[in-house]
Amino acid sequence: MMVVTGATGNVGQPLMQALVRAGEPVIAVSRSETGVPAGVRHHQADLAEPQSLEPAFQGAAVLFLLTSPDFMANGDINAGLDVVRAADVPRVVLLSSHGVGTGRHPSVLEDAVKQSGPEWTMLRPGNFDSNSLQWADTVRTQRVVAAPFGNVAVPAIDPADIAEVAAIALREPRHQGNIYTLTGPEPISPRQQAAAIGAALGESVRFVEQSRAEARTQMLRYMPEPVVEATLDALGTPSAAEQAVSPDIERLLGRPPRTFAEWVARTITAFK
Repeated sequence: MMVVTGATGNVGQPLMQALVRAGEPVIAVSRSETGVPAGVRHHQADLAEPQSLEPAFQGAAVLFLLTSPDFMANGDINAGLDVVRAADVPRVVLLSSHGVGTGRHPSVLEDAVKQSGPEWTMLRPGNFDSNSLQWADTVRTQRVVAAPFGNVAVPAIDPADIAEVAAIALREPRHQGNIYTLTGPEPISPRQQAAAIGAALGESVRFVEQSRAEARTQMLRYMPEPVVEATLDALGTPSAAEQAVSPDIERLLGRPPRTFAEWVARTITAFK
């Protein structure tokens, strides 16, 4: 049995679908049942409340561990991993962050998983294509995208590509002990992302450059302050490693990563 936490999010949903297509028995763990594929067993739980996880983890062969943006501020990863150990879960696949590898983000989650006992695989994705959904409302109502650092380009990755890699890591134990850096196929700037959205709509989308302070205020509504500062640093003054394209997705999936334009085409209804 495979257990997927964060099962209704941008990565969790396509991951669940991939596992169902592969015929894998799976339990979806999330705070809400919305978005869980039909026929998949759902367990309502919160990683910030470890005791709520116990029934789902019993008998699990492998766990996909995905923490919410607010978990670093409110959660205790060691308490959650105590439940993993008590249930004798042999393998954990952690959705980490590219920032851990570049030193932008703390390695607290990875360190805890490595020290917890089960075999592990680390997935380190960079900037998600789906982060641009934060612009959906202003694109729909004003045909405007507002973002900082308009001409600074870093790779952005399709969550569906992350999900496909996660499905492989969950299904194939040979990936244990490996760390995979996951990026899109090329660096892309916010201004270029706005243009791609406009092209998919067939209409002009105006780009408005925010100051760092304006972006910080907006991001603090849904992210802890240390993560906001590290993210703004990475977006504004990326290192060579943060702008580099990783070969891991092509190596694992046998094809290049999907482009931002492909992601937009698939999700364009959100911007109409």
